[in-house]
Amino acid sequence: MLTTSEVAEIFNVTRHVVAKWIREGKINAIKLPGGRYRVPESEVEKIWKSLKQ
Repeated sequence: MLTTSEVAEIFNVTRHVVAKWIREGKINAIKLPGGRYRVPESEVEKIWKSLKQ
């Protein structure tokens, strides 16, 4: 599981962009009790592959 900051670093965007992707349903994420999100590595791989096409 990756933090939104880690995902942002992978895609060279800000955390706010990653949060927007989560809100828009572009990335599936798990919301933790404190309100923070974690993104499964499989989601990052899925997005990465779709960008490469």
